[in-house]
Amino acid sequence: MNIGIFGGTFNPPHVGHLIVAEHVRQAVKLDEIIFVPSFISPHKRAGEEREARARLAMVKLAIEGNSRFTVSDIELKRKGTSYTFETVESLHREYLHAALFFLIGMDNFIEFQTWKSPERIVQQAKLVVMNRPSYQRTSERLPFFESALFVDVPNIELSSSEIRAAVKARRPIRYLVPSAVEHYIMKHRLYTS
Repeated sequence: MNIGIFGGTFNPPHVGHLIVAEHVRQAVKLDEIIFVPSFISPHKRAGEEREARARLAMVKLAIEGNSRFTVSDIELKRKGTSYTFETVESLHREYLHAALFFLIGMDNFIEFQTWKSPERIVQQAKLVVMNRPSYQRTSERLPFFESALFVDVPNIELSSSEIRAAVKARRPIRYLVPSAVEHYIMKHRLYTS
């Protein structure tokens, strides 16, 4: 069994996340992709731990209807800063007989050597680097290049921060996020302040 791990803040999850995940799933022939919302990302903004349960709920709503997508609350249960190597090692123990693939964007792959214990990640999972057309293929000179599989994904010019800004400015987010996520955001008045 081939299992992809797709970590992120997902604040909120948007259609771009779903499009690239499905593209990678098909290209790499993954049986399943596990979305793993972070509790506190080492590189993100303060206060996101307060939104962790809402982000988990939104990911569950976003992936409804795709039997190949699942979600794990492993980082929320662990609390504290979410380090990828700990998550990958935990999932490796949980899925002993599966081959693990860790999905990472080219922007993050460029910085991957600065992550905490990147060598431990590549010992347990194959890196799948989602390359966007806007990035030059200079990755051959980067550490861990040999440990990576590169997959060109559609260039979706959409970010969670843009969606949060749109909600705050009372602009529509229809078609940027799944409708169930849009309803959740509005119902719980997320991102309004």
